Amino acid sequence: MWCYNDTVKPRVVIDTNVLFEGLTKKGGAAGLIVETWLAGLLQPCVSNALAYEYLDVFSRKLSPYRWQTLQPVLGTLLEMATFVPIHFTWRPISPDPADDHVIDCAMNAGAAVVTYNIKDFRNAEIVLRLPVLRPVEFVHWLTEVQP
Repeated sequence: MWCYNDTVKPRVVIDTNVLFEGLTKKGGAAGLIVETWLAGLLQPCVSNALAYEYLDVFSRKLSPYRWQTLQPVLGTLLEMATFVPIHFTWRPISPDPADDHVIDCAMNAGAAVVTYNIKDFRNAEIVLRLPVLRPVEFVHWLTEVQP
């Protein structure tokens, strides 16, 4: 379900908490993931619900000036993403209902989830066998599979 080789880029769903940190803080694993996304070295998968969540969180949590500065970058990231139609849903599976759309996106895309919020994805990881990684684990995995 989740693979990487010379022709197939890793399919991942980047949770909002990782994207927010990657675009608002310097350095760190989340920043490397955003740089990898911008370099076209992975295949980020985004559903409509996740794209709207990105926009909502950034517009609410950032000052108007900072949001205006980051909006074009977020737009570029979304243009580079693969949009995933949600044909099947596994709700409710997360103890936090706000995370169910991330799980639905990953399952419909055949992708792993990269998040800081591991505990809310534990049921999906066990029951659905959904790969769930912390940003550091994902970056470490990427460095291991690069030729």
